[in-house]
Amino acid sequence: MHPYRTHYCSALRTTDAGTTARLSGWIHSKRDHGGLLFIDLRDETGITQVVIPASSPLMNKANTLRVESVITVTGEVVLREESTCNPELPTGSIELVAQNLEVQSTADVLPLQVAGHEHYSDELRLRYRYIDLRREKVHRNILLRSSIITSLRRRMTDLGFVELQTPILTASSPEGARDFLVPSRLHHGKFYALPQAPQQFKQLAMVAGFDRYFQIAPCFRDEASRADRSPGEFYQLDFEMAFATQDEIFAVMENVLSGVFTEFGHGCEVSQAPFERIPYARALKEYGSDKPDLRNPLRLTDVTDIFSGSGFGLFARIAADGGEIRAIPAPDVGNRPRSFFDKLNAWARENGGSGLGYITFTETGGQGPIAKNLESDRTETLRQRLELQEGDAVFFTAGKGLEAVKFSGTALTHIAKELDLIEKDTFRFCWVTDFPMYERNEETGLIDFSHNPFSMPQGGLEALNTQDPLDILAYQYDLVCNGIELSSGAIRNHLPEVMIRAFEIAGYSEDDVKARFGGMLNAFRYGAPPHGGSAPGVDRMVMLLANEPNIREVILFPLNQQGEDLMMGAPAPIEPERLKELSLTITAKPSPKQTTPKT
Repeated sequence: MHPYRTHYCSALRTTDAGTTARLSGWIHSKRDHGGLLFIDLRDETGITQVVIPASSPLMNKANTLRVESVITVTGEVVLREESTCNPELPTGSIELVAQNLEVQSTADVLPLQVAGHEHYSDELRLRYRYIDLRREKVHRNILLRSSIITSLRRRMTDLGFVELQTPILTASSPEGARDFLVPSRLHHGKFYALPQAPQQFKQLAMVAGFDRYFQIAPCFRDEASRADRSPGEFYQLDFEMAFATQDEIFAVMENVLSGVFTEFGHGCEVSQAPFERIPYARALKEYGSDKPDLRNPLRLTDVTDIFSGSGFGLFARIAADGGEIRAIPAPDVGNRPRSFFDKLNAWARENGGSGLGYITFTETGGQGPIAKNLESDRTETLRQRLELQEGDAVFFTAGKGLEAVKFSGTALTHIAKELDLIEKDTFRFCWVTDFPMYERNEETGLIDFSHNPFSMPQGGLEALNTQDPLDILAYQYDLVCNGIELSSGAIRNHLPEVMIRAFEIAGYSEDDVKARFGGMLNAFRYGAPPHGGSAPGVDRMVMLLANEPNIREVILFPLNQQGEDLMMGAPAPIEPERLKELSLTITAKPSPKQTTPKT
């Protein structure tokens, strides 16, 4: 007999009654029922009930063990009495009567319990993550993650992609976030960077003649934590295709992701190919966001013209100053109490807006403070444009610039949630396309890349040479699911002259490009195929499929919101000898009021 197990803890059934079995696992719980000691023994697969009679010589040993101690139990499989069967367990019709018990490891008093559903602080859970991971829900999430990654690999391989591994130690690249830097011991004063993405290497793989590449790639970015973003590191399904059009890249992702979400979506409805395509400009106009949630039936409508020169002075002044007034329809809310509208107005003020004005429609026309000051013909034009009926209402956001647009999108989502209009049990995918190639940096006022700097501009070199940079669109696209960005991608620039000009517009000289991206620039001079790709985030996929609100719940050993590993004590100081070896000196961090003098 195997020294630890003949079966896993989920394997025994009524057909095993009368046989001898050996199980190993953790003591999940103990119950003393007046002469009988019951132990729920747990391993990764499930639970089996172990029984120790009062007359057993094992009783004293078992009584001294705390929950989460690791034991090996050998005994006879017997049928439970019908009244004691547990239909919620696959093994609920049998139990193991212990004949031998070997203690593999004893457990101290636990900082958090594994059994039950108690809520613990994030700090405690992350400090003792190895215990937290024993809990059923968290453990199930990690197993789900493994199954999803296996499915992604299989699907990509079936489509003719080959899995390649790109370097972890590389050079810094402008991917939109701060790099993690690694000092070089052998090259004084120089640093490696951990890759924000395998961007350049996967493009070089295309130049090297690999037609379809993919990997489950680790990426490293020194950026703040969010509910849908883990600080420090994340994983993505990174892929690239040579001689591929944007439509062909979309088809691959639609095939793979609709398949994975159908496989693991627990019966939820999943968008099927082709996914809806929404140009970036329309996404901002109708959703107030470049991450539109197609589960929301509400859309924004620009009604600036209706208020321009109107009797409602506030909106008229905003329109005259170049701002926009956006309307959000709210069906069947006209009979809601005043407190409903006041609550929404207070929410708007708490979230950076000046408020949420509104008009309700009754059989006599528009009602409310705005309607009192807006000409009746304008109110009727508004009602007809938004196709509003008696009992409906409309809310308004007003302002100027991108921040006002984003707030209108936030309000659109919030109102839909308040009205319980967000579609349930569905995964709605869409592509956001035609992103601007450049944007103006709000801090410096200079032209900068708005997305991936290695993208092909629409119109190629001619567009770069003849158009206003802020008018140039790129072959860039995002894949969005339920309002969460899963992936960014692009048709890449594979021409040296286009690459040099594109970076020149963003403030990089040709020498800068050669110094920072010389490897890829030189490769393009020796024959590069047209190519493109994308990289959906694995963590976010699992978060959606596990129905978890926070991405930490689907990562094995996540950092906390401050980017700290409380379990391993990272980041940590380094011994002076190591710093000297790396030619590094730690200086005091200046206070926020101090300025560093120029040298």
